[in-house]
Amino acid sequence: MRLIVLAAVFAIASEGVVLAQDSLKVEAGKKAPPESVSAAIRATLTDNMYRIVDGQGRAILEIWTREGLPAAAKPAGPKDAILYPFLTPGELLGACVIPNEVQDYRDQPISKGVYTLRYGLQPVNGDHLGVSTHRDYSLLVPAAKDQSLERLARKPLEEKSAEAAGTSHPAVFLLLAAPEGADRAKPSMIHDSEKNTWSVVFPWRLKVQGETAVISFPVRMVVMGAAQT
Repeated sequence: MRLIVLAAVFAIASEGVVLAQDSLKVEAGKKAPPESVSAAIRATLTDNMYRIVDGQGRAILEIWTREGLPAAAKPAGPKDAILYPFLTPGELLGACVIPNEVQDYRDQPISKGVYTLRYGLQPVNGDHLGVSTHRDYSLLVPAAKDQSLERLARKPLEEKSAEAAGTSHPAVFLLLAAPEGADRAKPSMIHDSEKNTWSVVFPWRLKVQGETAVISFPVRMVVMGAAQT
């Protein structure tokens, strides 16, 4: 099984997890979001772009995040099996460009193209036992199928995301917790040798309800790779 995992995570080492040195890397730069993203969505994206490249410098993924991602409360750790309980399912997280075909966390092929990223939770229906410890995911939606900034309800979100994979299942990148003390501004890569995954840690820009200032919050996102079940 081909396993390629990109995840947002900062430099930290622990048992089974080592800092990426010679393989995938992440570069931060300034670049306008893709024109093929709808004007309503593009207007909410920052021009901070995170590009994941291979050892030859070829781009694998480019990510843009949302400025002022709505948060119901300040981040305060997981609740039950949910790492990001302050987010609302269906909320827009950002957008990405995939230059060449990759695999998602279910090992589904995702064609090259432009996609939006939306927050979703793994259903509790008995069909996903052992896939992951937590329920948080980022769902890819073809940019042409996602025109509005409004949150998407679960069913239409899953249906639109499934079109990204060309299957009956949504195209998903697993979300994980960033390491303790992760940098709130600088992105980096981590390779989990035990699970054979790559992770990229990068900051979300949160607008907490009742707060004036936007805060930077590091997250870890598995954007390419497969669950070991």
